[in-house]
Amino acid sequence: MDAVSELLAEVRARGAVFRQAVVRPPWSLRMATGAPLMLATMVRGEAWIVPDRGEAVRIGEGDVAVVRGDVPHVVADSPGRRAELVVTDADYCPGEEGVEPRGGPARTCGAPDEGSAVLISGAFERRGELSERLLLALPDVLVAPGEGRSAAMLAEEVAADRPGQQQVLDRMLDLMLVSALRTWFDTPDAHAPAWCRALDDAVVGAALRLLHDSPAHPWTVAELAARAGVSRAGLARRFTAMVGEPPMAYLTGWRIALAADLLRGTDHTVGTIARKVGYANAFALSAAFKRLRGERPSEHRNPEPGPRLPSRVSSRQAG
Repeated sequence: MDAVSELLAEVRARGAVFRQAVVRPPWSLRMATGAPLMLATMVRGEAWIVPDRGEAVRIGEGDVAVVRGDVPHVVADSPGRRAELVVTDADYCPGEEGVEPRGGPARTCGAPDEGSAVLISGAFERRGELSERLLLALPDVLVAPGEGRSAAMLAEEVAADRPGQQQVLDRMLDLMLVSALRTWFDTPDAHAPAWCRALDDAVVGAALRLLHDSPAHPWTVAELAARAGVSRAGLARRFTAMVGEPPMAYLTGWRIALAADLLRGTDHTVGTIARKVGYANAFALSAAFKRLRGERPSEHRNPEPGPRLPSRVSSRQAG
């Protein structure tokens, strides 16, 4: 399985939220929807995504930007524009200078004119639609060059009210994410996770696939090396150099990421999940989970109210 497929295997939007905003300069919006992952594309004109920490990123006409939900950011017509309006999950159409008030077609804020730009934003609203592995692998903001035709098709669908439309919008959001990540991975200077790049290596890629396909197996470095056709020392050196950590440390992080997905996406007991990902019992999983994530499995399954994303604290988790 290739890296993009690994990350997107469990992605499936349900009830995706889309909004089309017709904006006139000067404009700037602070995005505070609480969604785990947001995507944005310019149907007309250009914009800048300005994270609170990090460099501003330009999105041109037809480009698709992917922004993690734990990244505070502003979308504006200029990288230096200070945000005066806040967009929340309750109000996608703030009615102040530069942003037309709610009105017109469904899911659209404002009416187009010659001087306006058109921004479409979409969001995965529930964490269960996205895997922990994907969220941990993504950079704060990535922009993938797109085609104006795709953006125009999306704008046409967002602006209409049709039977079965929510299903169409869900699949369009999925497709936007898949296409953006595929383009990102194909970019030579993309800062993709080390394990994703290592999948192309004949030796390390073979070991990674074994770990991914059978995480519950009681792997040893010696067995992995034998299956990959190299010496134990050779695999350990090459794996650590390419992935950034030894094989068994990587396996621990992978098992915990899988457990995190199962805790949020199923009603299995902690003991059942422990066995599925390679731990003897709930106690062993809880100890490893607490060590790597700083919380117990029960706390991860039932978090405190409010949006929450995993911290990006170690290469062990992100791979």
